[in-house]
Amino acid sequence: MSKDFTGVIIEESLENSEVLKKVNIIKTRVEKVTEKHKTPWIQQWTMYTVKIPEDKADAIAKELGKALDSKHDWYADFKNDEFHYIIFRNRIFKVNRSKKEQYDEAIRYGISLKIPEYQLDFV
Repeated sequence: MSKDFTGVIIEESLENSEVLKKVNIIKTRVEKVTEKHKTPWIQQWTMYTVKIPEDKADAIAKELGKALDSKHDWYADFKNDEFHYIIFRNRIFKVNRSKKEQYDEAIRYGISLKIPEYQLDFV
């Protein structure tokens, strides 16, 4: 069983995209921004599906937390079978995937930042 983490990083959510050089990008998808996205200051979302080795997950999470846009609230996340990293600019949640209450805390935090609730569908 692979312990590598997979997730999605939106390039437009990053102030500093250097972190993208440190992850394995396995797929790229570009989505035109609509009103539903709640990001009218950009034209598109460039979504990279990434793979992160287990031994680099903590370091990548910290780097992503520092790289996220400081003017707008975004998050990035990646997970494996056991853990789910949910990374906001000033807070990182490492959720045990079997503990719903840990997800609830991360969702409450995201809502407090005014991130639309439908975008915080982690489970």
